[in-house]
Amino acid sequence: MARQTDELIPTRASLIARLKDWQDQSSWQEFFDTYWKLIYGVARKTGMTDAEAQDVVQETMASVVKHMPGFEYDPAVGSFKAWLLKMTRWRIIDQVRKRQPPAVHRSLSAGTGTGTVERVIDPESDVLDRLWDAEWEKNLLDAAVANVKRRLDPPRYQIFDFYVNKGWEPEKVAERFQISVDQVYLAKHRITELIKAEVVRLEKKMS
Repeated sequence: MARQTDELIPTRASLIARLKDWQDQSSWQEFFDTYWKLIYGVARKTGMTDAEAQDVVQETMASVVKHMPGFEYDPAVGSFKAWLLKMTRWRIIDQVRKRQPPAVHRSLSAGTGTGTVERVIDPESDVLDRLWDAEWEKNLLDAAVANVKRRLDPPRYQIFDFYVNKGWEPEKVAERFQISVDQVYLAKHRITELIKAEVVRLEKKMS
């Protein structure tokens, strides 16, 4: 485990270091692909419209470009996750200020993502922190599942997908793929463990 962690830390730090060169298009594309859904999802759940959430994504990315040269990655001081939240929070506040009239709720239950002015939560409240944490975990899980799926033979992942995601009975899955029920259970167990391990890996890489 220690060896795995040692290998992940340079990978995580190296991407951040590469982002200091704004002309490194491949690294910036990797960063965008990794984080845009997270930023967009949080913006939508605060009550932003689709267009506003897209603006939050673009403006957050522009802000990261602007501030990255002065950013020093030091996990002992603060996480990259918290720093990116700060960048995103500022851009959401900017979007709220553009609205006329400004009407901001502090209730999470109102933040359904419909985009009406009356349903915007207060981006300076700790509600945004909870939204960020929830979307961060969802983003991690989605990325982990996608990564594991790419590494598996399609039929093997389909066994897991039909049983776990589609809710088929194990006997039906076994019949569909001409395998035993025990093999269905084994596929579920092994792929679940792979996904859990990938979540841990990504958490170390992205935080």
